[in-house]
Amino acid sequence: MSESNIETPRDGAALLRRRRLLQLMAAGTTMALVPGVSAMRATAQTAAPKGGVLRVSAPFNPSSLDPVTSGAGSDHMILYSLYDTLVDFEPETLQPVPGLSTEWAFETPTRLVMTLREGVKFHDGTDFDAEAVKANLDRALTDPRSTAKGDLASVESVDVVETHVVAINLNRPDSALPLILADRPGMMASPTAFAEEGRNFDRTPVGTGPFSFVSWNDGDAVEMARFDGYWDEELPHLDGIVFRVITDLNTGLRSVIAGESDFVYRLNPQQKLVADRMGDKVVVRTSPTVANYHIVFNYAKPPLNDVRVRQAINYAVDREAFNQAALLGLGTVAQTMLPPGYWAHDEAHDGFFTHDPDKARALLAEAGYADGVQLQYYSNADQSSQQRAEIIMEQLRQVGINCVLTTGSNSDMFQRFMVRGEGDAIMVNWTGRPDPVQCFLFVYGEQGANNPGKVPPPPEMAEAVAEAQAAVSQEDRKPAFSRIEQAALEHALSCEVAFVPAIEVHSPKVGGYQPSLLGKPKFNRLYLES
Repeated sequence: MSESNIETPRDGAALLRRRRLLQLMAAGTTMALVPGVSAMRATAQTAAPKGGVLRVSAPFNPSSLDPVTSGAGSDHMILYSLYDTLVDFEPETLQPVPGLSTEWAFETPTRLVMTLREGVKFHDGTDFDAEAVKANLDRALTDPRSTAKGDLASVESVDVVETHVVAINLNRPDSALPLILADRPGMMASPTAFAEEGRNFDRTPVGTGPFSFVSWNDGDAVEMARFDGYWDEELPHLDGIVFRVITDLNTGLRSVIAGESDFVYRLNPQQKLVADRMGDKVVVRTSPTVANYHIVFNYAKPPLNDVRVRQAINYAVDREAFNQAALLGLGTVAQTMLPPGYWAHDEAHDGFFTHDPDKARALLAEAGYADGVQLQYYSNADQSSQQRAEIIMEQLRQVGINCVLTTGSNSDMFQRFMVRGEGDAIMVNWTGRPDPVQCFLFVYGEQGANNPGKVPPPPEMAEAVAEAQAAVSQEDRKPAFSRIEQAALEHALSCEVAFVPAIEVHSPKVGGYQPSLLGKPKFNRLYLES
């Protein structure tokens, strides 16, 4: 059976439907950001069978199981089950809802007060309270290896007001903070555990999530078990989850078809064609996302410290040809990290970079590379990633940009490129974040985990980011996001290529699944029919 919310973008009506769906799915994302307003989650629970272990085919080995040191977007799917966040969000709309914080309000524009859920325990028995929140946020702000510093740049200090009330003091207004706390910065870890384990906490995670950690065998599997002390008595439905690391997507899909796995995600259109032929043996889901393939630049060093070279790359890339070759036309051409139809995107920027090889060559000559230039291009080692790399490298070769390809595992490439600053460029699947300002903080911010050179953003971008954080309503924030996008394009800070649909395949016995606008499935509410 197949459940699909999109059609190929060559159908004009389908494009309009996709845009309208994105608008509807994103509507209300800032409701809980208004001072004094708390979001309410529906309490009704759907009756679901208990028991069973969900077997998930995961395309990537984690970079870390510590949310403070994790940086790869692919880690989220595993982290979500181990850690609750201070704020949660509805997967199909990104609207904030209560998590470990039951309500929150801006007491002043620079002081966010959060009331915490009572009776919550970490997996090791440590109490979750305001002291635990302060310890987590202080660690995220000060740990030398923290990848969350950029997201929390507006946080000045954290006060324990009462046992279950915490206040976060800001150095500037930041309406995005509640949804930032729905992401890795808001994942709460046991202070007892991370104090005792130190760097080893990367591999010995302890959260408050519905599942507790059992084991992690590198490149093989991550296993977790039901946490019987979970605060929501209705959850989890499952006895456990095993994430089997299967980097080859064809093999991952075959494992679901054969009944060896129950769920596979992050599939490409090529695998969807195979799955669609399986009839009722599997469920095929396709839904729009804010995720896109983009090329991250290390512009702290030559040759990409020259904006003309970065612009040349953007003109050399044929986005629609990439969409057809790599995504079978199911993607949508990208210009910025915000997709067409999304509330924060300004469609005036669509078409900013066209495919113009002559202009690319002229820019290279102007930059002093009339005879060509060489880049160290990084890519994941799986077949699909290398195919995407080959498409881009051939397009660049045609204008005189020759690439030397280096491949490795997802976690290895993250460490080498993003953390150590090796290489010049890498294509990643950017999966977006609950609040759109996080995209620009994470990729372009001076402390952004995906800014390998840690180069400060252009002044006009920094000013616009601050304005986007200070405003509350979507309408008030939109002009700032337009200026952020404009700065990213004018300075060619990255090369956005194509937005991608979420393609997931699972066994018919899997129930309770909701697609995510982020393209990152959560498994906490899933169950298995007997």
